Amino acid sequence: WLKARTFASNSPRRAHPSPVSASAIMPSMEENWPAFQAKMTKEGLNASAIAAFKYNYEVLVSGASTMIPESAIDGVEELPVLEKLDIEAKPELLKETVILKLNGGLGTGMGLEKAKSLLEISGGNTFLDLIAKQVGVMKETFKTDLKFMLMNSFSTSADTLDALKKYSDLGTGSDLEFVQNKAPKVTEADLTPASWPAAPDNEWCPPGHGDLYPAMLGSGTLDNLLGKGFKYMFVSNSDNLGATMDLKLLTHFASSKAPFMMEVATRTEADKKGGHLARTKADGGLTLRESAQCPEEDEKEFQNVDKYKFFNTNNLWVDLVALKVAFEKNNGCLPLPVMKNGKTVDPRDKKSTKVIQLETAMGAAISAFPGATAILIPRSRFAPVKTTNDLLALRSDAYVLTPDFRIMLAKEREGVPPNIKLDGRYKFVDAMETMTPNGTPSLIGCSKLVVEGPIEFAAGVVLKGSVTIKNASEEKKVVAAGTYENTTIEL
Repeated sequence: WLKARTFASNSPRRAHPSPVSASAIMPSMEENWPAFQAKMTKEGLNASAIAAFKYNYEVLVSGASTMIPESAIDGVEELPVLEKLDIEAKPELLKETVILKLNGGLGTGMGLEKAKSLLEISGGNTFLDLIAKQVGVMKETFKTDLKFMLMNSFSTSADTLDALKKYSDLGTGSDLEFVQNKAPKVTEADLTPASWPAAPDNEWCPPGHGDLYPAMLGSGTLDNLLGKGFKYMFVSNSDNLGATMDLKLLTHFASSKAPFMMEVATRTEADKKGGHLARTKADGGLTLRESAQCPEEDEKEFQNVDKYKFFNTNNLWVDLVALKVAFEKNNGCLPLPVMKNGKTVDPRDKKSTKVIQLETAMGAAISAFPGATAILIPRSRFAPVKTTNDLLALRSDAYVLTPDFRIMLAKEREGVPPNIKLDGRYKFVDAMETMTPNGTPSLIGCSKLVVEGPIEFAAGVVLKGSVTIKNASEEKKVVAAGTYENTTIEL
């Protein structure tokens, strides 16, 4: 029953396994679990959240290895390809389908203290505006009341609901959102609940986006949707603007009768250090392997993109009936692979108590559903915004806003986004915006842009080919209006 831990492969995070090992003297569940049970009950967490954490904690206490060696898996040779599907789309399936966006992230890596999805992207629209308008267009086009929901966190719920008030037809309250759970941090030394009286909030952590499933169950959302006749769910990250509802994909998923389907994209040399899709030799089922799960001696094969050809985009399709059955079979808990992240209880105090955070990833459910499938999609359905490099490109003319409110690369780009490398001083959004008070430069013809030092673009800057801009001083300098092509500009 014990499965290896895994990450959604578009996540930049890496696990730092704790030194606790099978050879250490492991505390027993009987000794330690009652304290966790009491702590979670006192905090008001529901039975589903407690069951999910209990499963993860049992994995930790067992001391079992969470690695996936090369000897246990094979590559995935062929998959169905979205563009080659010969299938007649069935709009009537939309009545049984819910679109769910994961919206728990604050975007702290980009210097934000609000939901990342509230960041402006294009034409005054935030991620959430574009998502809401896409849903509106589909409702109008197919004359159906398309169901939309968010999984928020305690940090993003209020801001998000406030921002969506203007889209009253999306729904409100529990019709529109449910909130992800939290999990207790575990003291590394003795695997007891972490205690930090100076700031008790630091005793808790997000349980990873694999919490989607127990949060749906525990909040009543899953039963609610099933009771209203919903059968299919399309899940994606709110910062992936490529992940729009696709009728062809929905029809393919419904007709396949699979319990779960993952959208994957082709791995390139640039993706070789990220995780990959594989088949287990034990049963031929699909699984994910991340670098943190790869033994050192297998690293070369892990990076072999000819053998392991596909990565998870975190665009997932779930049969809600099958999800409910899986919970019932496993006593109210979906047995997902567990990740162990080594941290300090106060993330800002590196001398504070060492803890383990137990997390799961939603894509890892591919190994929890017998008969789960995957489909190869074009890279255009995977366009996450993780850095200010991504954001600068999105705000430029390299991307266009379609009439149905999708953001797509301009045709001239031929499917390839500009490669942007901004100076580390522009890591945060407010710093990046000091470059563009006069508007974003034209990047439609730009293959690569490197910026070093403090600069500001004048209005009317056009960049083509490969352009490097350098300012060796600490005084901000202006890039004057004009066209710059395959050049290095020393300011």
